[in-house]
Amino acid sequence: MPKLASPRYLAFPFQVGLLGAEIAERSRHVRDQIEQVLFTNPGERVFRPEFGAGIRSLVFEPNTSALAELTRQRLLSSLAEALRGEVDPRSLSVDVENKGDQLIVVISYVLATIGHSERHEIPVSSGKAGHG
Repeated sequence: MPKLASPRYLAFPFQVGLLGAEIAERSRHVRDQIEQVLFTNPGERVFRPEFGAGIRSLVFEPNTSALAELTRQRLLSSLAEALRGEVDPRSLSVDVENKGDQLIVVISYVLATIGHSERHEIPVSSGKAGHG
C-alpha cells in the first residue's frame, strides 16, 4: 500500500521562495496558528475583531493570580475557536503559571485525527519586577 502524503499548509508568516509559497507540516501550522492568536490584539483584524488574545499587553500588567486566571480564560476561548478542526477540543488545555516576574503560558493539545500530542511553554514578562 503506498504511503499517503501528509497535508501541507501555507507557512506563517507568509513567504514566497524560489519554489513558490513556503509550506508547513500540520504540527508547525498549528503552532503558527497559536502564535497568531497569542500575539494579535483583539480588534486588530478588521473583519475578525474578536480574533486574538493580545498577550503582549500583559507585559504592562501587575503579575497577580487574577491576571493569570483572566489570561487563561481568554486564551482558552480564543484558541478553541482558532484551532477548531485542527485539535481535539477535549484535549485543549491552557495553564498560566505565576513565576516571579513572568507568566508562563502552557498550551497542550492533541492533533485531531492523528492523535499527536503537543505542549508549548511561552514565557511572558510582567510589569511586577520589570519588563522583558
